[in-house]
Parts: sequence; structure tokens; C-alpha cells
Amino acid sequence: MIARLFARIPWTVLLPVAVILGLAPFRPEPHLVEKLRMLANGQLTAPIDIFDLFLHGAPLLLVAGKLLAGRVTPVKGK
Repeated sequence: MIARLFARIPWTVLLPVAVILGLAPFRPEPHLVEKLRMLANGQLTAPIDIFDLFLHGAPLLLVAGKLLAGRVTPVKGK
């Protein structure tokens, strides 16, 4: 069921969104890098920072899920 949901998301939409949101804002430092650094240092405590981590990281999680779902789902016709 989840594999079918991932299959409905086209790569042409998912990849640009993941790259843009993963790297935004481009200067001075991407939010995702900043929030991951805060998480590693134990400083990720403000609700807005946690939301920001999920907002900028969600498309990358979708890319990972789509890749994993494609590897597990058998190809039809073989």
C-alpha cells in the first residue's frame, strides 16, 4: 500500500523539491545543515527549530522512502 503511494509521486517533482527545500536558504547556511548540527549538539529544543528540521527534511525522507519502496516492490511482468 505504501509502495503504491510512493509510486504515485513522480521523480520529476520530488527531486527538485527535495533539493530546493534541503538546501534553502542557500546563504549563509542551509537550515537542514544548521538544524542537524543543533540536533547533534543537543541544542535543538525550540519548537520552531524542530518544525524547521521536519519541514526541510521531509522531502529527503520521501526520496529515501521511494528508493526503498522501489527496491522492495517486485517489477511486474517478470
